[in-house]
Amino acid sequence: MSSAATLIRRTDRIVARGVAFAASLALAVAVASSFWQVMGRFLFHTPSSWSEALTRLALVWMVLLGISIALRKGALVAIDLAREATTGRLRRSIEATTLVSCLIMFITLFWFGIATAQRVRMQEMAGLEISMAWGYAAIPVGSLFATLGAIVQFIQSGKERAE
Repeated sequence: MSSAATLIRRTDRIVARGVAFAASLALAVAVASSFWQVMGRFLFHTPSSWSEALTRLALVWMVLLGISIALRKGALVAIDLAREATTGRLRRSIEATTLVSCLIMFITLFWFGIATAQRVRMQEMAGLEISMAWGYAAIPVGSLFATLGAIVQFIQSGKERAE
């Protein structure tokens, strides 16, 4: 294996771990703020003004970052039945069609996600008093990592077939 390929694989591994950590952290934040919301509302009888918005924001980031991890593991696109029922070139063409479809969707999400984040950058999230662009930024960021995840999964499935 060439040094360039080794560098790419190492970089991909580091990026994938970072994205998985960020998605896990977003899940932890969502759980903690949801817990605080429930405790504040039902135990202390004083609901917080920020926890619901933070939970929503964390869940959006978690899902859009988690897509990348699911794609890398081949667990997101439910075309397994057609893929498992075929072999050889037909199987690879199904995988390629799936990749192209995902790339079109993620590029579209990236494009419109940037446009939406720019459009709402002057608005504030109720309860958090931060720009709404922070929430909408999850769309292009998640789409970018999902694109990388889809490409990596396609390459890995081709290598598995070759072996």
